[in-house]
Amino acid sequence: MTEQNRGFALITGASAGIGAVYADRLARRGYDLILVARNSERLQSIAKLITEATLRKVETVVADLSDRAGVKRVEDILRTDPRITMLVNNAGLAAVAPLLASDVDTMSNIVAVNIDALVRLTYAVVPGFVDRKAGTIINVSSAVAIGAEMLNGVYSASKAFVLAFSQSLKNELADKGVRIQVVLPGATATDIWASAGMPVENLPKEIVMATEPMVDAALSGLDQGEFATAPSLPNLGDWDAFDKSRRALAKNLSRSEPADRYGVVRN
Repeated sequence: MTEQNRGFALITGASAGIGAVYADRLARRGYDLILVARNSERLQSIAKLITEATLRKVETVVADLSDRAGVKRVEDILRTDPRITMLVNNAGLAAVAPLLASDVDTMSNIVAVNIDALVRLTYAVVPGFVDRKAGTIINVSSAVAIGAEMLNGVYSASKAFVLAFSQSLKNELADKGVRIQVVLPGATATDIWASAGMPVENLPKEIVMATEPMVDAALSGLDQGEFATAPSLPNLGDWDAFDKSRRALAKNLSRSEPADRYGVVRN
């Protein structure tokens, strides 16, 4: 049982995998929960287990985030419920097949869930967080956000969007009391791999992390004040160097003249 009350955390994709572990861990940290997922039976099962283990309040919302009506249902909750102090944007779809072997409608669904739904839910919750000068948003991205060549291009691009969007949110909301964290897990042992057509058992064991330590590391990163948490990364200085290099490069990407190597003569 937990005694501390930190408000409600709304977690998407909460019926299994990473989302279910976030639900368990946040309840044990003193959060009541609003769990969102498509699968009603699994959602109710997770809610029952957490309630019995922690005595926290657990509410459930059955919603398909690839469907605009489902997204709107969750948007309305985030926009109007002042009990919510944390949003965990975890729901996502994955793909591993290359472009020529992929179905474009499946790719559109990935964009709908991984990008559109995440944006709309974030837009719904931020004004209330800003008004209350408090709130936390955790966006679950992926290591492929900076390694697009590793998997399907649409999936990788969707996770790169989550990283870039989170960077922008951090910049815009830093002085408004809203905390942003982006999590970049590597391969994690969840059912999403099988759903994408590549069971996790087919991956090299040395690159696959179990779900529980992945989430525990991510929450430890949150406690330590990290903006970007890559649970597998041994040396945080590598990320800092990458980010410093990115910022330095950005300063040279918009100039009044083409670079000399292009041989463009200005009249």
